[in-house]
Amino acid sequence: MARSELAMALLVVVLAAGCCAPAAAVAYLSKLPVTLDVTASPSPGQVLHAGEDVITVTWALNASQPAGKDADYKNVKVSLCYAPVSQKEREWRKTHDDLKKDKTCQFKVTQQAYPGTGKVEYRVALDIPTATYYVRAYALDASGTQVAYGQTAPASAFNVVSITGVTTSIKVAAGVFSAFSVASLAFFFFIEKRKKNN
Repeated sequence: MARSELAMALLVVVLAAGCCAPAAAVAYLSKLPVTLDVTASPSPGQVLHAGEDVITVTWALNASQPAGKDADYKNVKVSLCYAPVSQKEREWRKTHDDLKKDKTCQFKVTQQAYPGTGKVEYRVALDIPTATYYVRAYALDASGTQVAYGQTAPASAFNVVSITGVTTSIKVAAGVFSAFSVASLAFFFFIEKRKKNN
């Protein structure tokens, strides 16, 4: 009897602690102030190759913001974001106002302490899919919640061409093996037909 009462009391305490715990802050893009000026080195429409080309990204507090506006900014997170043209008919890339559900900015360029102004050179990763991108930077508070952002205009988006992994030598080998398999099939078919006739 005492064990069940102890278990029940423990269960009540755990549930009460879970209910009273502060919920994680939810950030909505539409409610975040645009306080960062972000620039990226590619020109609009420029084609970059994954694993080869480098993007230089810079960010700074917008000059029109009052001094101390960035006092709560502890980190900055910079990401590559799918441009609207690369989101069409692709639910896994869709923009969502709730940033925990947003799938626009899936590729992290960097996350570092907020220095006021910053610059990073990023070699386009090999696993970046072929698409059109722009750059967005989030200012994060001490808890890691987005509190402000800035981005290059989607109109100044650039293209990334990923590595397909299919080289000329692989194409030649596939062609040779395909021809060999068809020739083998024809040869054995002929042999079987000949045996049947004898």
